[in-house]
Amino acid sequence: MKECNQCGKCCIKYADGGLSATADEVSWWETARPEIARFVHNGEIWRDPTTGDALTRCPWLLEDIGTSPPHKRKYSCAIYFDRPDDCKQYPVTITEMVIDECEMIEVRDLTNTHQAQIKLDKIMATSRPAESAN
Repeated sequence: MKECNQCGKCCIKYADGGLSATADEVSWWETARPEIARFVHNGEIWRDPTTGDALTRCPWLLEDIGTSPPHKRKYSCAIYFDRPDDCKQYPVTITEMVIDECEMIEVRDLTNTHQAQIKLDKIMATSRPAESAN
């Protein structure tokens, strides 16, 4: 599995209604980051601040013009440290990455998906909530 190359596929795919934020995240944005909270309407994120309509693209996704060849765009997040947990915790499964055409996947990951999932879980360990002990 490769490191993320900032292809933006996940952000582009899920930014038009495929993401959510917790009430705690929204409350924090309202207090500490009102510029983010402007894009929340009735608890749904990435809505037009004027109309409340769903946006077709995340308002925080930035294309890094001039940093890569035209055939290889790179993206970044303007609210990276304050992005929703949905964004922080992606990707969750190898299957999800394949469906999304994630560029982190390598051929060897497809031949041993169990091992690839273990590697993904290690990579994402600091981004996901700790599992509760039973």
